[in-house]
Amino acid sequence: MSIDVGDPRRSHKDRDVSIFFEYPKYTLILPLPLQMPKGYPLKLDTIGDHIRKKRIDLGLLQRDVAEIIGVSKQTVGYWELGVAEPEIRHIPKIIEFLGYTPFECKSNNPIERLKHFKLINGLSYERLGALTGRDPEQLTDWLNGRHKPCKRNIEFFEKFLSAF
Repeated sequence: MSIDVGDPRRSHKDRDVSIFFEYPKYTLILPLPLQMPKGYPLKLDTIGDHIRKKRIDLGLLQRDVAEIIGVSKQTVGYWELGVAEPEIRHIPKIIEFLGYTPFECKSNNPIERLKHFKLINGLSYERLGALTGRDPEQLTDWLNGRHKPCKRNIEFFEKFLSAF
């Protein structure tokens, strides 16, 4: 099928433009490929990867994150590069900044759950000992696997953790 649009030498006023209105108009929108910013972590393996992703998503600088968490800009950089891990006392602020806990407790074992509780709350062994009424050195041995707590202590930790 051919459409006669007239002699191209004739002016546009002389041509029959009504033929162009017979066909529906289409708008073609081609999406641009999504460009991730330089250094954007595609896989979240470390806590530093989680921090970098959130920081970039929010459009923040390392110094902004450092101010929020209460550390130096260099410290945030070290975390993001995987050169250093955050001290346990900074974990609650990091979790607050991220809006989620970047590590899960995948165990039902009360000692593993207690270890996770200590981590996400940024507790020292001394503070955990004060909360549980247990000796900090004993807690260190239990949580690091050097010794196993007796059945009575395991039951105590199960009850303690159920309150949270």
